[in-house]
Amino acid sequence: MIRQAIIPLAGLGTRLLPLTSVYAKELLPINGKVGLEYILDECIEAGIKEIILIISNRKKIIQKYFYNDLFFKKIIKAKKDQRILNEYKKIKKYKKMIKFVFQNEPKGTGDAVLKTRNKIKDNYFLMILPDDLIIKKNCSKDMILIHNKMNCSVMASMKVNKKTVNRWGIYSKKKQINKSNFYIKDVVEKPNIKSAPSNNAVIGRYILPKKIFKKLQKQTKGKGGEIHITDSIRKLIKDGEEFVGHTFKGKYLDCGSMEGYIKSSIEIAIK
Repeated sequence: MIRQAIIPLAGLGTRLLPLTSVYAKELLPINGKVGLEYILDECIEAGIKEIILIISNRKKIIQKYFYNDLFFKKIIKAKKDQRILNEYKKIKKYKKMIKFVFQNEPKGTGDAVLKTRNKIKDNYFLMILPDDLIIKKNCSKDMILIHNKMNCSVMASMKVNKKTVNRWGIYSKKKQINKSNFYIKDVVEKPNIKSAPSNNAVIGRYILPKKIFKKLQKQTKGKGGEIHITDSIRKLIKDGEEFVGHTFKGKYLDCGSMEGYIKSSIEIAIK
């Protein structure tokens, strides 16, 4: 059973500058709703009971967003506005599920995940990267169903244009299971077009085993001087850990760039 999810939020958000020079990108509205709330709702609908948000001191505004009770109580008392009351109730619901851990130095996604090692209780957990929004179908819920059936790690996958494989982590496929799922042989980070083993790209949804923390503790820095979760995943695969790639059915939106952020708002508005 997957009961916990972790969401790394400590990144600098440079692709959305200058907005992120003063504000956390995860709190920017997408069609009138805070971007992070789409991810939280995905977790809740998938049956997650506890969500661990990885933030930095620079992003304490995210923590304040969920713990601004005094402000809401004063406004509700003065305005008696049902919409504001409903928003406050929603935030309180989120707050009951959320815990925070801090990653104050940007050392990569692997280092962020490692910060949660004392919080994870079960053998497997869900990780979601908030820049990758998937609408029209709950990818996390579908991945949990696959995990429950196969009792292994699961990672989301999407076919990309072969000319763009050098922008993505790319799967090497071991064996096709069915139309939507395959066993993963390896994951290659940003390969060149000629050497890419496929055009199946890694998307920010992972069901990972708790044993990955042992790999992360020993993981050396990789590209860009950061600790990459992909490097530890590759080591687990080489050790015989089974990973399944899941080609999801929803629509992928990249909310991490300015162009993608604008397109996401338009796409959700007209869906």
